[in-house]
Amino acid sequence: MAKVPAAAVAASGIVGGYAVARFTKKRQLGGVVLAAAGVAAGAQWRQAAGGGVAAVLGGAYVAAFAGSHPLAKKLGAWPAVFTVAGGVAAASWALADRHAA
Repeated sequence: MAKVPAAAVAASGIVGGYAVARFTKKRQLGGVVLAAAGVAAGAQWRQAAGGGVAAVLGGAYVAAFAGSHPLAKKLGAWPAVFTVAGGVAAASWALADRHAA
């Protein structure tokens, strides 16, 4: 069975976390989705590229989540979420996923 790339897991965590928080009106539930995807992606990053790269990508994941908030004031909520999710996915592919294949 094919494994879902960490880039897709991380991007889905950011988009899915926001969607859950927005549509359920429960920010904590969105945080659970965000954290679960982050842990899953982190395990894949560590396996594919080692602990150092996993730490860098984990930091990027958290920074993307935090950075989406001020970015939303300029772009709007959904465009900001998609922008940071795409950035994390690109970094994940470049640093980990392309080496895992």
